[in-house]
Amino acid sequence: MSGRVVHFEIPFDDGERARGFYREAFGWNLQEIPEMAYTMASSGPTTDQGMPSEPGYINGGLFRRAAGPLRGPVIVVDVERIDAALTRIEELGGTTVVPRQPVGEMGFVAYFQDPEGNVVGLWENAA
Repeated sequence: MSGRVVHFEIPFDDGERARGFYREAFGWNLQEIPEMAYTMASSGPTTDQGMPSEPGYINGGLFRRAAGPLRGPVIVVDVERIDAALTRIEELGGTTVVPRQPVGEMGFVAYFQDPEGNVVGLWENAA
């Protein structure tokens, strides 16, 4: 388990407004993925595969805010196996709010709430 923060997510109520804001405020390159109702956000230079091409920053995404636990910004932590991480998180007083689910062919995501009430994401790369 790397335990590194590898991604961020920011919810929006108005996608055009949010994309315009982050594009203009920070110069982020934003790419809409309509079939996933998601916008990829590159906060720095990337490789052809969309990964950061230099150290020191992470990329993220924007998503439509909905009812439920994902109402504010979320950091996403890389883990080797989401199910094992969620078991340990629950042993330590956290709770699963969204169980492991696939993200295309890239990998898997899940979300948990820590004992302080913060929602944090987990990322597992596809094999």
